[in-house]
Amino acid sequence: MSSKLILGVLATAIAFQFNQSSAYSQTYEVYDQNLNLKSRVEYDHIRILGESVRISNTNNQIKLLSREYKPFINLNAESIHAYDQPWIITQGKKGKGAFHEYGEEILPAEYDNIQTFFTRLLANKGKQYWLYDHSTREMSAIGTFDEAILAMNGQVIAKTAQGYFLPLSEDPDHLYDEVKEINQNYLIAKEATGYGLINREGNYVLRPVIDHLVYLEDDHFYAYDGNQYMLIKGREGKADISYSSYHKITNEDGVLLEYIHGKLRRVMKNDGILLDQVGMEKVLSVGEKHYNVFLRDNTIGLLGPKGWEVKPVGGVEKILPGREGMYPAMKDGKLGYVDALGKWAIEPKFEDAQKFNEGFAAVKSGNQWGFINRNGEWIASPQFDQGGEFKRGLAMVRLSGKQNLIDRSGNLLLSEGYQRISLGADNYFITEEDNAFGLIAPDGKEIVAPKFQELRREDLNKILVRFGDKYGILDENGDYLLPLYYKSIVFDSGANQILAEDFYQFEPEAIADIKSESNGKKKRGS
Repeated sequence: MSSKLILGVLATAIAFQFNQSSAYSQTYEVYDQNLNLKSRVEYDHIRILGESVRISNTNNQIKLLSREYKPFINLNAESIHAYDQPWIITQGKKGKGAFHEYGEEILPAEYDNIQTFFTRLLANKGKQYWLYDHSTREMSAIGTFDEAILAMNGQVIAKTAQGYFLPLSEDPDHLYDEVKEINQNYLIAKEATGYGLINREGNYVLRPVIDHLVYLEDDHFYAYDGNQYMLIKGREGKADISYSSYHKITNEDGVLLEYIHGKLRRVMKNDGILLDQVGMEKVLSVGEKHYNVFLRDNTIGLLGPKGWEVKPVGGVEKILPGREGMYPAMKDGKLGYVDALGKWAIEPKFEDAQKFNEGFAAVKSGNQWGFINRNGEWIASPQFDQGGEFKRGLAMVRLSGKQNLIDRSGNLLLSEGYQRISLGADNYFITEEDNAFGLIAPDGKEIVAPKFQELRREDLNKILVRFGDKYGILDENGDYLLPLYYKSIVFDSGANQILAEDFYQFEPEAIADIKSESNGKKKRGS
C-alpha cells in the first residue's frame, strides 16, 4: 500500500503472501479501542482482510482466525491470492482454490483461475469452466471455451471461435455475434438481425432488431433503427422506449440533440426532452450535464440538468456552471459573474474565475490568484500561484512554490507552507514535505508537521504513523497513544481491537524442543 495520502478503510480486495521461510514467530499485543492491553498472541504474521476475516501464518500453515485470534480453519494454501467478500481465493502448489469467509472450503486449490461475483464463482482449468452457486451450493461444468468472464450482471459471457454464448441463460447454446457487459443490469448483444439488451436472467428485454445501440449512463441507451431514433430505459422485464422520433437525434460529444427538418430544435436528456427551443444555432457542453445554448438573436443561456440555470442573455461569450446563484461568465475575453437572470453581479475583469463556495470565490487577476466575496471585494489580494474552493472556512493556495491554507479573512495559516497539501477524509488535510507526511485538523490546527513516512487517520482521535520501520499511534493533539516502536499496527474494526506487532521474536515450541534434545536446554516461548 502506498504511504501517500491514505485515510480511511483499507481496500478489501488484496494480494497477500506469507514468508514461509521464517522459523521464528512474532508477539502481537491486542488492545481494545481505548488502548487498554487485553492480551498477547504469538504468530509469524497476522493480517486483517475484512471485518470477519483474520489470517495467520504459524508453523508454515495459513489459517483463519477467530475474533480472539484463535486458529480454526487451515486454508491449505501457500498464499492468499485475493479477498472479495465473502470469498477468499487461495494459491496452492497446484493452483487456486476458494473458501467462504466463514471457513467453508468451496473449491480445492487446483484451478488456473477463479472469478467472483456475489454468490457465484467461475473456475477454470485450461479451457474447461465450472460454476459454483452458493445459493444452491452446487458446482457444475458449463462448457469448454476459449475464454469466459463473470459479467457485472451475473451472467457468464463465453467466447469461442464461432462466437459468444451465455451458458447460464435459458438457451445456453444460442450463438451471438458479440456480447458486451454494460453495467450490473444489462448486456448488449449483437446478432445478424441487430443489437439488443439482455437482463440478469439472460433474457432479452429489448429484442436484437436495433441498427445502432449506445450506452449512455445508468440504465439509459441511445438507439436508432432505420429512420426511427429512440431513447431507451432498460427495465427488468421489458425495456421502455422513453422517447422516439423520426426526426434526427444525434449524440455529439455526449450532447443529445434533435433536429427537425434540418434545424436544431431540442436538447435531449436521457429519457426525453430537456429543452424545446426555436432559434437555437448550437449547443456546447461546459461541464457535467451543463450546456451553453447559442440562439440566433445572439443570446446565450446556461442549461442545466433540470432546465435553464441562467436565462439567455446578450453580451456574453460563455456562461459556466456556478453555485450560490453566481455563475462565471465571459465578455471580451474577461470573466465575471452573472445571476440567474443573466445580469452582471460582478463585472467581467478577471482572467479566470472559479465557483463560489461559502460566499467566496478564487479569481485570477494579473496572472495571480486572489479571493473575492459576493460583492466583488477582495478578501485576499491577487498573490497566489493557485487558489482553491473554500470548505469549512479554509481554502488551499499555492504561494512561492509552496502550498498553504487561508481562512475567511485571507490570513495564511502556515508560516512557510509545504510542497503539497491534500484534502483527505473528514476534511482533514494531509501535508507533505520531502516524502514525509503530516496532518492538519479541519479547523486549520496543525496536529503534526510532516515527518512520517506513512500517516493514516484510522479512527476518531487515532492516527496511525510510521517513521522508518516503526509504527505508533497519535491522538489529535499529536501526542503518542502507542509509542513509535511496533513493527506493524493493524486496526481490526470487526473485533473493535487493535493489533500491535512487537519486534520481539520467539522460537515456536516445536523448534525449541528439537534444539533442547541436542543442546540439553529448552528455550521457552514468550
